[in-house]
Amino acid sequence: MPARVILAMSGGVDSSVAAVLLKQKGYEVIGLFMRTGVHDEQEEIPAHKKGCCSAMDAGDARRVADQLDIPFYALDFENDFGKIIDYFADEYLRGRTPNPCVVCNNWLKFGKLWSYGRQLQADYVATGHYAQVLSREGRHELHRGADPEKDQSYVLFGIDRELLPRLLFPVGGYQKSQIRRLARESGLGLCDKPDSVEICFVPGGDHVQVIRQRRPDADTAGEIVDTSGKVLARHSGIEKFTVGQRKGLGFAAGSRRFVLEIIPQENRVVVGDREDLLAKELLASRTNWLIEPPTKPVLCQAKIRYRHQAAEAVVFPETDDWVRVVFSEPQQAITPGQAVVFYEGTRVLGGGWIEQAERKTTV
Repeated sequence: MPARVILAMSGGVDSSVAAVLLKQKGYEVIGLFMRTGVHDEQEEIPAHKKGCCSAMDAGDARRVADQLDIPFYALDFENDFGKIIDYFADEYLRGRTPNPCVVCNNWLKFGKLWSYGRQLQADYVATGHYAQVLSREGRHELHRGADPEKDQSYVLFGIDRELLPRLLFPVGGYQKSQIRRLARESGLGLCDKPDSVEICFVPGGDHVQVIRQRRPDADTAGEIVDTSGKVLARHSGIEKFTVGQRKGLGFAAGSRRFVLEIIPQENRVVVGDREDLLAKELLASRTNWLIEPPTKPVLCQAKIRYRHQAAEAVVFPETDDWVRVVFSEPQQAITPGQAVVFYEGTRVLGGGWIEQAERKTTV
């Protein structure tokens, strides 16, 4: 009997080619699409849309499954996905910048989806992520994808370490150009489909509108101040801002100003110069280790956001859940609510959620 794999199919190129590669390797593949309900009220999806999980994507995924002759099911995750949108809105209202893709992976793709897979007696769960699970000396490790421009290991730090032996990332060892070529050679009609680059429930890029629709009674209007506490302007809501932001501050200044801090208790946004964004230390909570949890400092490279170049750092475990991360060189715009992920070369050691950065400038 071939091993059974449940594959999260989004209707995109990557997960579709993942299905092709799994079939070529002899796996019994079952395609699963996560129906989130976020587009139910707007069936007309713009042609330029670059999110995922729409009715159009479901149709693409089903056509690929039919073409490859694999079973396909669309699962109703609307209620669960609603919790992710709630998390997204509430984090902004707390003065933080959320990362819903990480949460979706933790809760749904490698949580609820895998639970469903076990009901189907699946041996593995697979996705189209650009990452790799490598087996070394009898242990399974999460590593970066082979294509550095597409590597998605950062958003996978929160998976359960015990799940690593059950994970398959078929496209992780390829370059994106190779995947598109494989799609074309396999006769998949979506070989030129654009990548998903937007948050799926914010297809127009207007996250403020989503938050205000979700939390219509929230009133976070307040003041924009400089590092001395001087009031520079008023704003209509802290959800419009994120640490490091320069554009769209809503007032004219004699020099470029950047968001340094958001203080939700006072609805204050603190702005300052670029150098004020620098910090060498951060505190992170809810740490998840993909190695045996360390009890001593760990020398590593740490990423503070998806597109950040990992920087040399030392991770100091403080409790089971909390760590202090000290960088060799100051890093710019360390943002509460984002993830900090620890690497040893290409291997992902773990990560946590940034609570605060220790900057020289405070109000």
